[in-house]
Amino acid sequence: MQAPLLSLLTALNLGIFGYQSVQSVHPGHPPDVLRGRALEIVDQRGKVRASISILPEDPKVIWKGKPYPETVLLRLMNAEGRPNVKLGAGKTGSGLLIAGADDPTYIQVLAEEERTTLRLKNHDGRERVIRPE
Repeated sequence: MQAPLLSLLTALNLGIFGYQSVQSVHPGHPPDVLRGRALEIVDQRGKVRASISILPEDPKVIWKGKPYPETVLLRLMNAEGRPNVKLGAGKTGSGLLIAGADDPTYIQVLAEEERTTLRLKNHDGRERVIRPE
């Protein structure tokens, strides 16, 4: 009597498991929200090309006279792994960096506390900083 009951329960469990497995990978029903502490997108070689993460406050690193604040950071990297785009947001404001092919070519936009800055720098070292008067 126990063997048929165990067989029936095993078959029922396998059926439920199979149904849930098919439902979870069905491409027509993507999840509404992805939740996690970080996200990395890799290329076909497994190299990270984009990431979004939360960097915790670091009291060991002093930045502008204060411990480096907690920051949410989005990075887009080129094929060599160099971050060509960085977008960050933290307690004191936010910033955007768009880098060229070679250091130190970049455009930087900062909005920190009550100040805004636009910095343009060419590979030859020429730089222009724009701040509201």
